[in-house]
Amino acid sequence: MKILHINTEKTWRGGEQQLLNLLQGLKNRNITSHLACQPGSALKERAKSAGIEVFPIAMHGEGDLLASVRIRRLITRFSYDILHSHTSHAHTLAFFASFGTKTRLLVSRRVDFSIFRHSFLHLSGFKYRYFADYYIAISRKIRDVLVSDGIPAQRIFVVHSGIHPERFVASPKDPLIDEFNIKKNERIVVNVAHLAGHKGQKYLVRAVPQVLAKIPSARFFIVGGGELMPELQSLAASLGLKQKLIFTGFRRDVGSFYQIADLFVMSSIQEGLGTAVIDALALGKPVVATHAGGIPEIIQDGESGRLVAPADPIALAEGIIELLSNPKMAKAMGRRGQKGVRRTFSIDAMVEKNIKVYRHILAAGR
Repeated sequence: MKILHINTEKTWRGGEQQLLNLLQGLKNRNITSHLACQPGSALKERAKSAGIEVFPIAMHGEGDLLASVRIRRLITRFSYDILHSHTSHAHTLAFFASFGTKTRLLVSRRVDFSIFRHSFLHLSGFKYRYFADYYIAISRKIRDVLVSDGIPAQRIFVVHSGIHPERFVASPKDPLIDEFNIKKNERIVVNVAHLAGHKGQKYLVRAVPQVLAKIPSARFFIVGGGELMPELQSLAASLGLKQKLIFTGFRRDVGSFYQIADLFVMSSIQEGLGTAVIDALALGKPVVATHAGGIPEIIQDGESGRLVAPADPIALAEGIIELLSNPKMAKAMGRRGQKGVRRTFSIDAMVEKNIKVYRHILAAGR
């Protein structure tokens, strides 16, 4: 079994972490897996450090025929059984690179958007129906969206993302306590996500004043970079939040923010699965999240966390106030959530399920 994984992202986000986890797991099981990715990307450097065979290929959008030609040379050289694409642009590049070969095409889908969301003349329907043999959806919600968009259910497999439950256990608190002058009586609420519209941070920002009116000791940290940073900072300033809400930008010490959190909040209005929620629960942190995308596949409302309506600052504030006001209940939810994610969302389980998909594809043919 030989697999070429293709990723066109230059930045490092959850999908790239999941791909690295998969590559390492396959390497540990002696399954030949190579990676084609952007030169100079964080994924390239981390994969090389992990001992993965990496082929840097500049990929300038899904219409980059030169990139497809370079991928085609790799197919000819190594005779891959499967091209596993991990981004939308990789999906198209892999199709043109493999045209006329017997290589199977597999695409991982990590977002619960309709495939027609930004589709010109609904051309995405043609792409998703004919440019891949099979799909991996990281949640049942994503599978349901693909089916509703016309992709046959028998071509879609659900493989939940996996996390290393001990990844942030040793992350230190003290550096952040000193950096942000955190007081002992402050109740720390943390959100970790890219600053993009579907992550819903604007609703979290609008919820902060309502929380502070009930719990003045609360303090919020939104951890991550993204295109909406200026807009969100402007909104926070207009609400007079000052040091009560900190935008940290991109941080490499994200584990330390999980550690200082009394409560983790996920405010997404759309979410493929929500590995940030899984990371928080793996540490036993209480979570308030929206009932969006695949998040309900992680959290059972009232048992392992609180789920609230998406795009609703009042509902979000009420959920945060409820758990901050009831620390015993919140900790109990965190402990139940911790048991659940450690059992269901392990890296080993994710890798084994991917391997099962590969074997199914090879047995079924193209």
